[in-house]
Amino acid sequence: MHDLGFAQHDHAACVATALSTAEATCAAQKLQLTPTRRRVLEILLEEHRAMGAYDILAVLSSEGIGSQPPVVYRALDFLVSNGFAHKIEKRNAYLACAHPGEDHSPVFLICRACDTVAEATLPMADLRRAADETGFLIETTVIEIEGLCPDCRKAA
Repeated sequence: MHDLGFAQHDHAACVATALSTAEATCAAQKLQLTPTRRRVLEILLEEHRAMGAYDILAVLSSEGIGSQPPVVYRALDFLVSNGFAHKIEKRNAYLACAHPGEDHSPVFLICRACDTVAEATLPMADLRRAADETGFLIETTVIEIEGLCPDCRKAA
């Protein structure tokens, strides 16, 4: 695994890169990155944390963009199905993908103390090889690991 995501980074560059990747991917695949979908992705990127749909809705509502849950859920469905965001099942929350445009299987490292979620990756080739050896066809993967982030470990 690599790119654990608990370290400091250039957040502005991170947001800009992810948005430009989403825009380029949508243009290449003829997908509609509507203003609402784009704004939901921006919110996830700006916050850099797992957020519930109603947390996102509160931001959209305060900006006058939408006040109904279906607006957020439709945008999130689009972002997740196209690899721009992931759903964190354990938290019923969403996180912007740290590796948009890459063929990867995300692994979510969830701090049980501060609720920070970081995305690490496993090469899909490794998972496919393991599945192929047993004749298994992978349809979806969700790997969520709970523990302590580096800051909470130090504090403990």
